[in-house]
Amino acid sequence: MKKDIHPTYEPVVFRDKSADFAILTRSTAAGRATGTVTWEDGREYPVIDMEISSASHPFYTGSARVVDTAGRVERFNRRYGRKAAGAEKKESAA
Repeated sequence: MKKDIHPTYEPVVFRDKSADFAILTRSTAAGRATGTVTWEDGREYPVIDMEISSASHPFYTGSARVVDTAGRVERFNRRYGRKAAGAEKKESAA
């Protein structure tokens, strides 16, 4: 490998403030850190705040809503869909 062309790969804490969840891992994104945090081992690590993680995402937490797609399709067809087959024949005869 060539020297001095690769980003540094170092420990960083990713934190989801909305779910009070943090994970310590290694990443090349340490340069985008917004500050530092003291981890459970007593050391300070750069921290990157996230808006959504597996602890707060509706798909992973099971709080996802089921969308009534059949009702939406029927409502769309009533508003913008084709007219009923009988109505089309009556209009074409006129």
